[in-house]
Amino acid sequence: MEKCGFIAILGAPNAGKSTLVNQLVGQKVSIVSPKVQTTRSRIMGIALKDKCQLILVDTPGIFEAKKKLDIAMVKEAFDASADSDANILVIDVTKPNMPLAQQLCQQHKKGLIVCLNKIDLIDKDKLLKMANSVNSFENVKCIFMISALHSDGVDDLAKHLCGIMPNGPWLYPEDQITNIPVRSWAAEVTREQVFLQLHQEVPYNIFVESESWEEFDNGSVKISQAIVVSRDNHKGIVLGKGGQTLKNIGQAARTELENQLERRVHLKLFVKVEEDWQERSWALRAFGIGV
Repeated sequence: MEKCGFIAILGAPNAGKSTLVNQLVGQKVSIVSPKVQTTRSRIMGIALKDKCQLILVDTPGIFEAKKKLDIAMVKEAFDASADSDANILVIDVTKPNMPLAQQLCQQHKKGLIVCLNKIDLIDKDKLLKMANSVNSFENVKCIFMISALHSDGVDDLAKHLCGIMPNGPWLYPEDQITNIPVRSWAAEVTREQVFLQLHQEVPYNIFVESESWEEFDNGSVKISQAIVVSRDNHKGIVLGKGGQTLKNIGQAARTELENQLERRVHLKLFVKVEEDWQERSWALRAFGIGV
């Protein structure tokens, strides 16, 4: 009998939620970066395990929000958990925010599956002590010790999730791995490269939009994307000397897009400044967040 269900992935920024989603799916569907707050809206990864379809909702990291977009992002995370058949709380064991974890456990009366992530980076005695502490929190259903990056413990987690999903038909075709529109996904690929190549030089509040998408008879595609920053000096950083940094970002993004789309990609990037774009309604709509 087929099974299908929704699982929300919760946690603090940079806990490894996107990496876990990608590992469960078996392919990259969610942006991964050393920077915090790279997931901006609910991203669904769709994983098939035998006769079970797991619909994974990679939520924005839960944090103290102030800007309009940030507040909406945190609301998205809580809304996703309320609608799900199961909820996973990912905790980075190298930087555990135990008060936040305890608070989230108290708030989720449906119960949480806790994943202690990055176990390869911590002493075993410290890990066991942390697990005992988490086990004492309210509404903790079970604890998995994993390394999402190396896929350690991820198969056991997947088997557990399949075991608790409700019976029912699959909601997506067998070969579909995400619900993200391809234009939005392509923009996320470029945004990831911005973060990876600029590191700490520019804040996380950068937005990439695919402004045009043109298909050709030979199978290739031409994509024009705008990298939106909030300050003039950020524009200069993204461009780099003689436009070299932007060129490097474009080359890396194009290679990733071609590998994933399995076709030739012509990618054109430009940078524009939109002050306080995070406070504007169009930004929330672009991320699929209702206003």
